[in-house]
Amino acid sequence: MRNQRTAHRYRLSIGMMLALFGALGSFWLVQMMDRAGGEMEAGIKVDEPDYIVERFSFVRMTKTGQPSYIISGDKLTHRPSDDSSEVEKPVVRSLSGDKPPMDIRAERARVDQDNARVTLTKNVNIHRAAAPNARDMTLTTEKLTIYPDEDRMETDQPVRMQSGGATATGVGMQANNATRQLQLGRGTIVYPPRARQ
Repeated sequence: MRNQRTAHRYRLSIGMMLALFGALGSFWLVQMMDRAGGEMEAGIKVDEPDYIVERFSFVRMTKTGQPSYIISGDKLTHRPSDDSSEVEKPVVRSLSGDKPPMDIRAERARVDQDNARVTLTKNVNIHRAAAPNARDMTLTTEKLTIYPDEDRMETDQPVRMQSGGATATGVGMQANNATRQLQLGRGTIVYPPRARQ
């Protein structure tokens, strides 16, 4: 009788141990599947945009409520992984109040750093209309980085600029529209001939 009880307890103990191992194994398997599923979802989210906007326009306002600049384009694709946006056929229009507006066009743009940096690429063209205190200006390059909130831009690529009748070419440029300072890298400036009197 005692042997039967011991055998019964032994079998019951083994059964409980197997059930416990089975439960722990199932829990571990569910955890591993959840982790793998989460990693797959994260991988998809990293590579895929969370929204796409066709024919958009974005207006950035100053602290006083006046429009500072407008970014528009054919298509905007936002990627949540780094909170950046890619723009096809971008147009940036700077509205600086007392200064003449400046239009910047390109084939592509990338907007990042919380909309504080815009990098334009391929056929970048800047045009500033003439004003009483400024000549008209056209600038072309293949890549240009704009910091709209600071009203400045820069490039390390070849640049061609025309203002009035003068033409300047160089490699690299830094321009600050707020202070009206422009620095061109190594290059040449060609002035038109003086008019005869």
